[in-house]
Parts: sequence; C-alpha cells; structure tokens
Amino acid sequence: MANVGKSFPSISIDAISEMGDTFRINIFKQAVEQKKKVLLFWYPKDFTFVCPTELHAFQEALPEFEKRNTIVIGASCDTPEVHFAWLNTPKDNGGIEGVTYPILADTHRLLSGELDILDAEYDSESDEIEYSGGNVSYRATYLIDETGKIFHESVNDMPLGRNVHEYIRLIDAYAHVQNYGEVCPANWEVGKDAMTADRSGVADYLSKH
Repeated sequence: MANVGKSFPSISIDAISEMGDTFRINIFKQAVEQKKKVLLFWYPKDFTFVCPTELHAFQEALPEFEKRNTIVIGASCDTPEVHFAWLNTPKDNGGIEGVTYPILADTHRLLSGELDILDAEYDSESDEIEYSGGNVSYRATYLIDETGKIFHESVNDMPLGRNVHEYIRLIDAYAHVQNYGEVCPANWEVGKDAMTADRSGVADYLSKH
C-alpha cells in the first residue's frame, strides 16, 4: 500500500554515527522538530556489492542535500556493530569509511515491517510469514517534508542501484510547489518553466514546449 501523502511512522529506531555512537532516531519527530526535509534510503545488507556504491554516492551529494535543508539517513536491518565494522572498512576494500550521515539499525524489523519493504510474504490463509529471501529490506527511498508527510516513495529490487541526483530534483520540485504553488511537469528542473494546475496552465505550457 502506498504511503505517499501519509505521515511517516513515528517509530524510534537505533542508529549509529560515524564515530560508533549508538542513539535513537524518530524520523517523523526529527523532521517536524528540526523543520527539515528527510531523505531516508534503505539498502539490503552491509558488506555487499551495490550497497556501498549507493552509500558513497549519497555521501558525495551530501552538500547538495544540506543546501536544500534535507537530512540524509541510511538504513538496513543489520546491527549497529555490523554498521560500525563496515564504517571502519576502507572504500577500496568494499567498505563505507568516510560516510558521515547516520545509519539506522532496524534489527527488529519494526520500521521496515511497518513500511512493508521486507523481502517476505504473508500466507493469507494462515497469517504466517513466508520468507522469499533473507528477510531484508528492498532498496526503498522516502522523502519526508517538514510536517512529517511522505511526498515520495520508491522501491527498487535488490540488483538495481539508485540515481541520487533524481532525489535532488524531486526535492527541488517539491520546494517549488511549496514556495510558488505551481506544479512541475515532466523532466522539470530548477530554472525550467512550471505551470498552474488548470487547463489554461497546461495548454500554455504545452504550446511553448
């Protein structure tokens, strides 16, 4: 079931910092109390293959997210200890040394289960869970606004890495809607024309493009 337009679940989860400190994060409260947008991205497992490329890509783009008043948080179902071991593994050995944003350790599957992004299926007749994989999360991504509302949700299968720049574009588009009340057409980027959400606005836009 789609979560877009709903409040992000107010669930506190363990997280770890680059220095190895474990603390609790409630993403909904953090967005609302700090009046910031949040990008939360889930990946299947530490010490795998596509995953470190994504964590480093988000790290490289971190200044762009910060310019947009957006907090970046990673997440998987690994333990804080495994996260910390991976954070201390050099990049040239498949590690994520140098990543500075927090990483959630949803070891009890509380948040990932609530979001329904685990590689698992329920048997509708017996209400039992049948695991089709490792009971880990897909590559799910959430953009959450300053009120705690989800304005973007996407889920990739395990082998498919994300395009980090698309999330920057989506944040820019949402900020444009917030600031100007206009809607953003296909392939919109900062500096391009937006349009009013009515027939005349659409007609005017299409006539120019």
